[in-house]
Amino acid sequence: MSRFLFVVPPLVGHINPTIGVAAELTARGHEVAWAGAAEILTRLAGPAATIFDCYAPEGGLRRTADLKGPAAFQFLWEDFLIPLADHMGPGVRAAIERFEPDVVISDQQAVAGGLIADDLGLTWVTSATTSAELINPLSGLPKVAAWLDGLIGDLRGRIAGRGDADPRMSPHGVLAFTTRELLGPVSLPDNVWLIGPSIATRPSTSDFPWEWLDSPSPTVLVTLGTANVDAGAGFLTAAADALSSMDVRAVVLDPGGVLGPVGENLLVRGHVPQLPLLERVDAVVCHAGHNTVCESLWHGVPLVVAPIRDDQPIVAGQVVDAGAGVRLRFGRSTPGKIAEAVTAVLDPAQGYRRAAETVGLSFRAAGGTTGAADHLEGLLVKVGN
Repeated sequence: MSRFLFVVPPLVGHINPTIGVAAELTARGHEVAWAGAAEILTRLAGPAATIFDCYAPEGGLRRTADLKGPAAFQFLWEDFLIPLADHMGPGVRAAIERFEPDVVISDQQAVAGGLIADDLGLTWVTSATTSAELINPLSGLPKVAAWLDGLIGDLRGRIAGRGDADPRMSPHGVLAFTTRELLGPVSLPDNVWLIGPSIATRPSTSDFPWEWLDSPSPTVLVTLGTANVDAGAGFLTAAADALSSMDVRAVVLDPGGVLGPVGENLLVRGHVPQLPLLERVDAVVCHAGHNTVCESLWHGVPLVVAPIRDDQPIVAGQVVDAGAGVRLRFGRSTPGKIAEAVTAVLDPAQGYRRAAETVGLSFRAAGGTTGAADHLEGLLVKVGN
């Protein structure tokens, strides 16, 4: 039996893919623990999970709709990821000292994990829950890349000391939750393992009214994820207006409670059990978050994607290139444009569902949680643990 420590940020979309990997490792007889924000980890990983609480700044990642492009990138690193790493650093180091893991699996946005594991000379792997870093998005922006390298270098000096590895791309291995069919023809090092999405049962206390979906009309899911509450009011309102006038049933995720009265064919919820719901829907309208995109495509569901910022434009481009969806401009998505896009992806003759199913088949063949556990166990053999 070996020990695996997952280091994760307080972000649902970055924790969920690791839940299935952890469950597979546990089923194989290994011991698993988590370093991160205890409250969200307990909710997502379950009350029986071994959790080393790492203090996270209050407020989380909240940004207004107008914060996009370079300003959003600067905010993400200067005002969230670097402070998060500073706060998590002592807790991550304490977790490693107490748990004594054989392998640390550190999320790309929990950079304290990679820096401290590198400092201690441990075997560590990157969890790449989005494909944005895999395509090296800063390759054509040398000044921005140098600025970010400087931020990470200063952070290393504060919380680690030794080491020189990029905490976003471990030299030991990278678990990439995608496949070529979505990622495209990008050159990758041999230690990047394309395992497809991690689809596994998650703890749920949802009281979702499943009988509401019993209708001959197509079902559409609208979601902007959990980190875009402040940015999503206008788009959600436009989507609700569009779908209210269509012959569909629509489930709209509205965690911020921004919507007023809606049509009878819309069900507005603050939370939904997304994985089982995706088994029942015919199209998804979303912000091109990597998890939502991959989970939809796993189920062969075509997409309407309206990226807001960060990695989302990259992921939206991958969806379009794969032929699995239609892209809209988030800030200019009128009810008419949304209705037109939804109509297109629901039309079998236009091929979006067929393309989504093709990507989904590649996901299922890539290994997912089983493939991830295989790679991690293989790494143990390689390093002699």
